[in-house]
Amino acid sequence: MTSIIIVGAGLAGASAAWRLAQRGHDVTVLERTSPANEFGSSHGSARIFRYAYPEPFYVDLVVKSSRGWSELATAHGSELVTPTGAVDYGNARDPERLAEVLAVAGVAHELLTADAARMRWDFAFDTSVLWQPGAGVIDAERSVGAMIAQAQLHGARVLGDQPVTRVQKTTAGYRVLTATGEAFEAEQVVVAAGGWLPDLLGELALPNAFVQAFPALEVRQEQAYHFPYRDAQLAWPTFIHKTDQIQVYGLPGGRDAEMRGQKVAEFNGGKRIPSAAAHDQIIDPTNRRRVVDYVERYLPGLVPEPYAETTCLFTNTPNEDFVIDRVEGITVLSPCSGHGAKFAPLIGELAAALVAGEEVPSRFRPGLLAAR
Repeated sequence: MTSIIIVGAGLAGASAAWRLAQRGHDVTVLERTSPANEFGSSHGSARIFRYAYPEPFYVDLVVKSSRGWSELATAHGSELVTPTGAVDYGNARDPERLAEVLAVAGVAHELLTADAARMRWDFAFDTSVLWQPGAGVIDAERSVGAMIAQAQLHGARVLGDQPVTRVQKTTAGYRVLTATGEAFEAEQVVVAAGGWLPDLLGELALPNAFVQAFPALEVRQEQAYHFPYRDAQLAWPTFIHKTDQIQVYGLPGGRDAEMRGQKVAEFNGGKRIPSAAAHDQIIDPTNRRRVVDYVERYLPGLVPEPYAETTCLFTNTPNEDFVIDRVEGITVLSPCSGHGAKFAPLIGELAAALVAGEEVPSRFRPGLLAAR
């Protein structure tokens, strides 16, 4: 049994704790405040679960992850992904290509004309539309709680209010230091710090070559707005709409929106910040106006006046791939890039595989690729 410290208790860290404890490891989670807190990327009740990607690699990973969500729901005793279906459209989204990839993967879908889609949903569709009936909405906060609970059932300890400041190498493994002045010892460390990673990367006792090979991280303070439905009796899907001018996504807002509105946001429309430490939770009025204008033009089924709004963090790599990599006894998870939530159960599996010296997709391992 290996002793492991996990830094961070968002979706990635909680999943790693669950999967590693499930394998019998001695797991301690150190969270800077509390799991799925409002200053990170995993708070709230609404994240998109979808299958549509333009390349088979990610579609296959979603299929694998869906099995993990089913396993977690069974263990938790209730569903964590609410079925809603999803629509993808726009000239920069290429619904036809998405349909081809889903067909090869055997994922249920339907390619509709804009007119046929308008008969089903009150959207101003401007291209053909990909419909995915198996998509839905992830309750991120409850999912973190469910994974933490499973980890604890397998003996994991979860400690809040422990902001990690440094990792030191020792003869027996690693010493993890926190801002409270405490020190924790373990044989291995898993870092799932999300938007705090830019501040931590140089303090993790990582080899210089690994740090140099690490992709540049861009942290964005994203903004989302909840718009009320004109007809609350209609069932709305999640959506992704990409044009040459704007990229927007939306989903039923869940508990965050009192179950009465659609959460709508511009993808990567928020300001760049150095790290999560600069997250001020202030809404940019220019972005709000842009999203309201979008709703007025493309979503006639919504009242174009937001009744609630929020911020969250996207931590992006240049190509939007994840980082799930290990060097010596340190595993680094930064699976964000704005699309990591749906893969949460699988990310924990991949982290556990790395800790055990097993293979994971090489495209997630910049350190490995740099060494070739």
